[in-house]
Amino acid sequence: MRDLKRTNKKHLGELLVERGVIDREQVAMAMAYQNENSGLFGEILVELKCATEEDIAQALTSQYGFPYLPLANYEIDQEVIDAIPMDMCRRFCLIPIDKIGKSLTVAMADPLNTAAVEDVELLTGCTVQTFVSTGADIKEAIQKYYKKS
Repeated sequence: MRDLKRTNKKHLGELLVERGVIDREQVAMAMAYQNENSGLFGEILVELKCATEEDIAQALTSQYGFPYLPLANYEIDQEVIDAIPMDMCRRFCLIPIDKIGKSLTVAMADPLNTAAVEDVELLTGCTVQTFVSTGADIKEAIQKYYKKS
């Protein structure tokens, strides 16, 4: 299992407050919602319309050091797309974006999902490098690129 180390020790809510995205009341509201319903804190903030997916992706970038990649203007080669089946991309909300030798770069909405990364590594035989993108960007890219195959 991968050991993900924070580059910034602050919690996601704290980072978003510092950035002026949410306030402390919204953090408390989201935490209460999370305690009752479970789920990822960032997804809850988006669901409650306190933050956007991009706000969460940018904060994860700051928190864990994952690079952020907006996919809208990014072109992906079909050979790279063929490395991971569409159902796996949908299940884990990820998309392969580049491959050099035995290094495969993927964009993920939840880069902390180490099980997904391990599954991709087992399937492809590659070492996975992770970028962060929004779930909406990834779903749109899956629709765009897997239509072709």
